[in-house]
Amino acid sequence: MNCGGHALTGSPGAPAQGIREQALCFDCAGQALLGIISSPTQGEVETKLGVLIIVGGPQYRAGSHRQFVLLARQLAAAGYISMRFDTRGMGDSAGAMTGFEQSAPDIGAAIDALLKNRPQLEGVVLWGLCDAASAALLYLQARGGDARVAGLVLANPWVRSTQGLARAHLKHYYLQRLADPDFWRKLLSGKVAGTAIAGLIKNIGHAMGSRQPGEDSRSAEGASLPFQQRMASAWAKFQGPILLLLSGRDHTAKEFLEYTGMTRQWQGLLQGEHVSRVDLPQEDHTFSSAEGRARVEHHTLQWLHGLPPARHE
Repeated sequence: MNCGGHALTGSPGAPAQGIREQALCFDCAGQALLGIISSPTQGEVETKLGVLIIVGGPQYRAGSHRQFVLLARQLAAAGYISMRFDTRGMGDSAGAMTGFEQSAPDIGAAIDALLKNRPQLEGVVLWGLCDAASAALLYLQARGGDARVAGLVLANPWVRSTQGLARAHLKHYYLQRLADPDFWRKLLSGKVAGTAIAGLIKNIGHAMGSRQPGEDSRSAEGASLPFQQRMASAWAKFQGPILLLLSGRDHTAKEFLEYTGMTRQWQGLLQGEHVSRVDLPQEDHTFSSAEGRARVEHHTLQWLHGLPPARHE
């Protein structure tokens, strides 16, 4: 099959028995996008909720270490229809790459395509890692909500800012070094490189900036808000269930917790009754171990099993 004028990227391996996969071309702002639908084979039980796997950038629909291929197949084995897709300019999709802050049209087009191709579905769950998790919230904010979205799975959401990253580094890296007697022995003996000291001073300067992370002059009347604030607005307005997955060995997740804990727009949002938070202390950013991937799949399926179907007009 050919989509967007490109030959499809090599197959990542055939799915297991009981799972079928279908390539689907669909339009987004005049550009051809490619999605892969994974579903139980005919006759197998299918749920009424689909899962749209949003891919962060810059990467294509397979994900790091094929994590989205494997996630989609686990979902299909459990009876869920899912679609992972290439946004504009990525993988086998046409057009120019836009980035996660401008991906709302891609996500909307993918939801349209999945529900049109699988009309038995009554709604979708958006699943995203890193800036794809951020993109899911930004989609809802840009569209003023979407009744077809029944839930969100957000893994290690991206809220990167210079000040926020500096605070995370100070708390989770430099403070640990300062508490290490070996560090002081090396410092007093002149064995600590000047670049390390300069890095510490630089991070202190960034962390002590006068503005809150993500709050800058763009929030003035008539200008668009920073993406972190738009994420908070979407989170606050979304009434459906949210599964938040956070890795313990990941600066992105730590920065998210630092940011949300100290920024006014985020106060109390992570503690909402509709939010299920799962901390995975031994996992890295992309859950790269087989055990880590299995834990994410387990928690995702456990959460999905507890969701009511979403019915939309």
